[in-house]
This record gives sequence, structure tokens and C-alpha cells, in this order.
Amino acid sequence: MKTKFFYSKLTGGLLLTMALFFVVTSCEDYLEEQPSSLIDADYIFTTEEGLKSGVVSLYKFERDRYDNGTEDYMGAVLMSSRSDLVFARTGYTGLMGRYERGISSGDYGSVFASTLFWKHFYNMTNKATAIINAADEIEGIDEAVRKKVLAEAKYFRAHSYFYLYRMYNNIFVTTETVTVDNAFNVVNDRSSEEEIFELINNDLDYAIENLEWTDTFGRVTKGTAKHVKAKVAMWQGNWTEAKNQALDVIEGPDSPHSLVASTADVFAGDRNNSESLFVIQSQDDLLGGGGTTMMNANYVTQYFQISGIEANIEQGGRGFSRILPNLYLLNLLAEDPNDTRDDNTYFRLKYYYTSGDRVGEEVDNYEPITDLDNPSSTYSNYYKRMHPSCIKFAQEDDNPDSYLNRSNITVYRLAETYLIAAEAIMRSSGDPLPYINAVRERAGAAPVSSVNQQTILDERARELSFEGQRWFTLKRMGQSVIDTQMTTYAGDGEYFPANLGSKDPRENWQSHFINWPIAQRDLDLLGPDYPQNLGYE
Repeated sequence: MKTKFFYSKLTGGLLLTMALFFVVTSCEDYLEEQPSSLIDADYIFTTEEGLKSGVVSLYKFERDRYDNGTEDYMGAVLMSSRSDLVFARTGYTGLMGRYERGISSGDYGSVFASTLFWKHFYNMTNKATAIINAADEIEGIDEAVRKKVLAEAKYFRAHSYFYLYRMYNNIFVTTETVTVDNAFNVVNDRSSEEEIFELINNDLDYAIENLEWTDTFGRVTKGTAKHVKAKVAMWQGNWTEAKNQALDVIEGPDSPHSLVASTADVFAGDRNNSESLFVIQSQDDLLGGGGTTMMNANYVTQYFQISGIEANIEQGGRGFSRILPNLYLLNLLAEDPNDTRDDNTYFRLKYYYTSGDRVGEEVDNYEPITDLDNPSSTYSNYYKRMHPSCIKFAQEDDNPDSYLNRSNITVYRLAETYLIAAEAIMRSSGDPLPYINAVRERAGAAPVSSVNQQTILDERARELSFEGQRWFTLKRMGQSVIDTQMTTYAGDGEYFPANLGSKDPRENWQSHFINWPIAQRDLDLLGPDYPQNLGYE
């Protein structure tokens, strides 16, 4: 097979950039990537080692969105900024989170999202498809290697199309490799939901069948694929399938996964624990170990600007107060006084002096607004420097003196699988209580005695907030749910007056925002009748 280099009209980028294909080796359980000057297109698609290298490149592409520095690493935090659980204080991500930007096909926010999501995931699907089709045709390689290559590539294709569908709705899917003959063909219509889910499910079924339960840390496994398959089934309303896939990960005789003992253990160390289902790895001082990111810095306040307290990892590292938990989320966490998720494990609520005469004492420089009739004059500095922060993405070996750090990022974990099981059982048959209560009791919270949709929504907020899942959950649960949650709870309302009026996400939210606008520059590359999402015409 002779492969040439060309631009794809559909994605606006090179289908294959050989500099991004790497030779895979294993180094201390790290998915190490070693670039080779000997790699060419023929090597990638006609040799066993080439196919394996191509698969490793998919992990690198997956990590690219988190490593992309656009607007303070917006690609890593944008989905969290647009939920009902946060207020987006400042920066361009703040504009996006408040629904001031990213709300039309031509504004800069939609252009940023085009690069970080639309083009990113279509490039992923193109590269995965090229590997899949090559692996299907190649002769003379070990069948076990072929199946593993196909399984991982199909996982990434399914994952990418699933993300695009949930975000943009009007998407197209294909199993055809882009070639010099078809690179400039246009797509004239979106794929049907039946076509989209058929491809996603077929790819995931193959991945589940051919992946192992355990592999080198950082690689996708059978448990990863089953977890995503359960999420896909939830979007299709196939509650029995979602329940069965989730329960197999939780209770299956061969599953190696279990909840870690405490909330303090979930994000400890490098995230290589029994709860992790997929972790994006970035390792210091290793060639191909990933770039730095400001993901953690976006979520942490500027407490270190207060005299007598220096930046330190225990209190969250160095941040700049872009996206913070709002009162709605904090009140959910505070409902049970024994819940440890707001006890310096998932969130940092209080800060303590580290130098001077008050070492060890609680920082008390500023007051928030607690009485709307007599607002505090220091609320603005409270939000900047003393407000609670999400510390899920601070890692023990981060540099506390830098906004930029290279840390592992948990994408999927077993606690969500438990909550998927609870919801799927609630909507089909069986007892959901053991699964939701396993998550609650691990956090020290009292068990619930009944489960409804709001119970699930609230528990997902406490457990999974800031992990990039919330906006998708609201959308999946339906128009009325996302409308109600966003117009009632988004932002901090009167308690943060700087974000009222035209900056209030509750006021800015419109129902058609349930789908993102397809950027005009992407529509221009598609057929003239390709449909924009409703509301953006």
C-alpha cells in the first residue's frame, strides 16, 4: 500500500503527519513514545510495528486537547465551565462559561471550540479509521497483535464520534479512509442517529471482545470500553444494556476494578489505582511525556497573594481563579456534615497561613456576601483569593510556584460506573440503592433510602463535578432538565454581583444551547445543504 500526504477538506488538517507517529515501548508502566526518524507512511500501514506505533499516536492525539494552550488551556476545562455547578469568574473561558461567547457560528468562542473539539475529534476518527482499515488488510502479522490494534483504534474512533455527537448533534460518521481521491469530497448531510450509534456500538463491541481487563497503565482496557458502552446505552435509553455493562465492570468475576478506600485516595499519586478506568498520562523528564497544562490553575484561587500564605500543593498549588464551585454545588456537598468530598480531597474549602505570626491559623482576610441586603465590600477579593477550589487536578509532584504543571488526568473512573448502574437500574429493574450508597458511604455520607432522577443528578454533582461530565449529563436527561438546572443554578447570582446582568449565565442561557453551534468555517468545508444546529441559523 502506497500512502501519500494530503490535506483533508473535511477536517482542515493533514490526515497523516509522520512526526506524530511514534514507536511504542513500555517504561515503568508508562505509555512511552519514542519518535523515530525511520518512520514513514509505508512503515505505519504495512508493518506490525508500524500499526502498533500508529495506535500509540492515538493516545498522543487524545492528550493534545489537554496540552493545547489556547486561552489558558481552554480545551481541558471548557466543558466544566459551562455547567450548573460553577461560576466562571474571568478570562475567555469565563466568557464561554457565562454563555457570552461560543453562542453563534461565527464568534471566536465557536472558532476556538472548532479547533479544540470539532477538528480535534475528527482528526482522531480519521487517524483511527486509517489504522483500522490498514490493520484489516495487512498480511503476515500476528493475529493477536492485529486484534489489539483494531480494538484500541476502534475504541478511540467510538470515543471520538460519541464526544462529537454529544456536543454537536449534527455530525457525520464514516468508516472510509481519507485518500487523495476523496480528500476533497464534501459531506452534504449529517448522519442519522441510527448510523451514528450503529458505528459507535459496533466499534465498542469489538473493543470489549478483544481488549484485556488489565494492560499497561494508561492504555484502554475492557473496563474502559464497557464503561463507555454503558454511557452510550444511557444516551440511547437502553437501560438494560447500560445496567449490564456497568455491573460487569463493578461485579464481573474477571474485573480488577474496585472503589478505593477513601475519597483521599481517588486522586492521590499518579492515579494508578483500582478505581481508574482511563487516565491520560503526562510524565516529567520523559521524551514524549506530554506538555504542561493549566488545568489545575484554572480551578484554584489566588490564595497565595495573601500575605503569610505561600503556594503549596496541599492547598491546591498555584491558581488564578477562572472556574470555581458555586454555592449550589457547595451546598450539595455540605448537606451531610460527614461527607469528606469537601474535606480537602476533592475541594479545598479553607486556607491556612504558612508563615509569619499566624502559621497554621485559618486565613480570614475577606468576607463573602452572606446578606444580600448588606453585601460585603470584600466579596470580589474573597472570590479571587479565598473562595473554595477544586483540587482534583493538583498532583503531589507539581511545582507550587508555577501555573503550568504536567499531571496525570483521570478521564473515567469506577465511581461514575456505580452511578450509571444506579440510574440504569432505577430506570429499568432492580435495586439501585447499593450502587449509589457505595459511593456515598465511601465519602462518609449517610446512605439514601430512595432514588429518583434528582437524587442521581445531585450525587453525580458531588462525586464527578469538574471532571467534564456534567454538561453532557444535563443534556442527556433532556431539554427540561438542562433548562431548569442552568436557569436556576448556573453562576453564583446575587452573591457575585460582578457576573450579573449581561454576564449572568442564568439569564444568558437559551434552550438551543443544548447543542453547540458548528463553526461557520467548518460548515464552509461541508456541502451547501449541511444542517447547522437549530437556533443558530
